[in-house]
Amino acid sequence: MAQDHDSEHGHGHAHDHDDHEHQGGLRGKVAGLLHLHSHDAADSFDGALESSRAGIRAVKISLLALIITSALQAAVVVLTSSVALLADTIHNLSDALTAIPLWIAFSLSRRPPTRRYTYGFGRAEDLAGIFIIAMIALSAGIAGYESIRRLLDPQEVSYLGALMAAGFIGFLGNELVAVYRIRVGRRIGSAALVADGLHARTDALTSLAVVVGAAGVMLGFPAADPIVGLVVTVAILLVLWQAMRDIYRRLMDATDPALIERAESLLRAAPGVASIDKVQLRWVGHRLHMEIAISADPSLSLIGAHEIAHEAEHALRHGIARLDEVHVHVGPLETSGPQFHTVIEHHRE
Repeated sequence: MAQDHDSEHGHGHAHDHDDHEHQGGLRGKVAGLLHLHSHDAADSFDGALESSRAGIRAVKISLLALIITSALQAAVVVLTSSVALLADTIHNLSDALTAIPLWIAFSLSRRPPTRRYTYGFGRAEDLAGIFIIAMIALSAGIAGYESIRRLLDPQEVSYLGALMAAGFIGFLGNELVAVYRIRVGRRIGSAALVADGLHARTDALTSLAVVVGAAGVMLGFPAADPIVGLVVTVAILLVLWQAMRDIYRRLMDATDPALIERAESLLRAAPGVASIDKVQLRWVGHRLHMEIAISADPSLSLIGAHEIAHEAEHALRHGIARLDEVHVHVGPLETSGPQFHTVIEHHRE
């Protein structure tokens, strides 16, 4: 399940500049101190809610489509006794079931933070990936077992025309779901939904493998059916490895280094930023959380330092899509003069 570049890099604009009306003068500065970046936070919260709604719609529709596809294929499995189609049907059904934890995760992510869960519930989407991995592993185990059993105890495969039709049904159903999931996932920035769409696309290709197995039986090679079942199993295992890698990276807060470079470039261009001391990014579900530390002129007033922090956050929100939380620390630029962090220096060491 490869990561989508748009959702991982986030080079698009988080919101339009026309949505903001900035107040000037002392009144605007004082208002900024009393209402710390409230308009950006509201935009981020509304965007998160809307993206979660879109994600829920996507998983509902794809769940229904894959259940219908699996049911049609299961009927043909009973008719034809094809192990290749059985493996593909099991895989398609497990893929459909992965929509359920994503549905729950998107619903949880809409809940506001609490005093216990102060960062909110966006991480539920990442935890849902663990269930997705378990379902992929289960489908690989069942498909592999049935394929080996049929190789050791061959059974006649009948109704080859219906078998090939079922393979095409699986391909069409999964490809439609893949296109829809990937499109919505890219739009809202959900790596999990994009990855699940790529998973569905892999299922579409394995469904075509069922057609190849049926063609082999037609040509007088009965072992083609369980052999194709083993090929499907290998394909599932490859998806499993990719899923494990991607979920591990998310749970370990890994991000694309190009995204860090993008943030640093935006900060360097922000007015008043003398140096960049720290940039940290993490994905929480389909939203980004950022913590930055910058240095500025030590002679600035509190209001002046706040303005620099405000402009830095503003530049980041306009330059990096899907930012949910941005925490900016502004410290005095340390030169050869007095050190401003001597009190806590021993804690850093």
